Amino acid sequence: MNKIAIFIILGVFALVALIYYSFGGIAPNRDFPGAKFVQIDKKWDMPIILEEISGISWIDNQHIACVEDEEAIIFIYNTKTSQIDKQIVFGEDGDYEGITLVGKDAYVLRSDGVIFEVLNFQKDSLVVNEYSTGMSKEFEWEGIAWEKKRNRLLLSIKNKADKNSKPIYAFNLKTKTIEEKPAYEIKFNDPAFKILEQKIDQQIIEPSEVTVHPITGDIYVLESTNPKILILNSSGSIKKLHVLKEEQFGQPEGLTFDDQGHMYISNEGSGGLGNILKVTLDKKPEKK
Repeated sequence: MNKIAIFIILGVFALVALIYYSFGGIAPNRDFPGAKFVQIDKKWDMPIILEEISGISWIDNQHIACVEDEEAIIFIYNTKTSQIDKQIVFGEDGDYEGITLVGKDAYVLRSDGVIFEVLNFQKDSLVVNEYSTGMSKEFEWEGIAWEKKRNRLLLSIKNKADKNSKPIYAFNLKTKTIEEKPAYEIKFNDPAFKILEQKIDQQIIEPSEVTVHPITGDIYVLESTNPKILILNSSGSIKKLHVLKEEQFGQPEGLTFDDQGHMYISNEGSGGLGNILKVTLDKKPEKK
């Protein structure tokens, strides 16, 4: 290798290092057009074991159920003490992407579309059932939510879609089978997406979570790749798109509501600590 080539390589490394340290070791944010700061009401930093927190579901005024990417464990996080009260092992290691609660039972979604039903999940003696969507193995399943009104689980996929829309499927809790037709479809040409100034294709929304508002019944779709929240009404029509700032939401993977309708979003740590944020979307953030 000649000297010129060596100097070029060293120059590239120096430039990368300069950028890295200029941003405190964090890559600069690249927000979508229309991105806005939202009100963060409270923040809980997760213990290191939940660095890769991938799904959350509200239990009560003091507890949130959490899962992380790699282990088949339901973590009961105490928001008053900021500690993990309990760890519930329900299976083998895998890629777990979401959790939702139906009464005393927990449902955990694995990225290959397998749903784990953990009956009476806080009891010492567990009964665990597994159900497969039986759909394309090319799908990357990322979100799960209980739609109480229709007694079914909503399941979102991150990657695959046709050229016009992205589906949200439903798993019937009575028959324990997935419904053939999508429960909802996110239309890529909806005017709500114009704010993004982005090409209309399947990457316009890549869901990391889906959640149902306990009071309005609206469907909330969270994206982690380019942080945003899409809100659909119970008929499936898009109501609003919130584009989020990466400075506030580095890698949002989980979303849940308490019984009063307050929103909680979890972020993976990406080399640091994961967190859970209590968020108010339609309120101007307080000035520091």
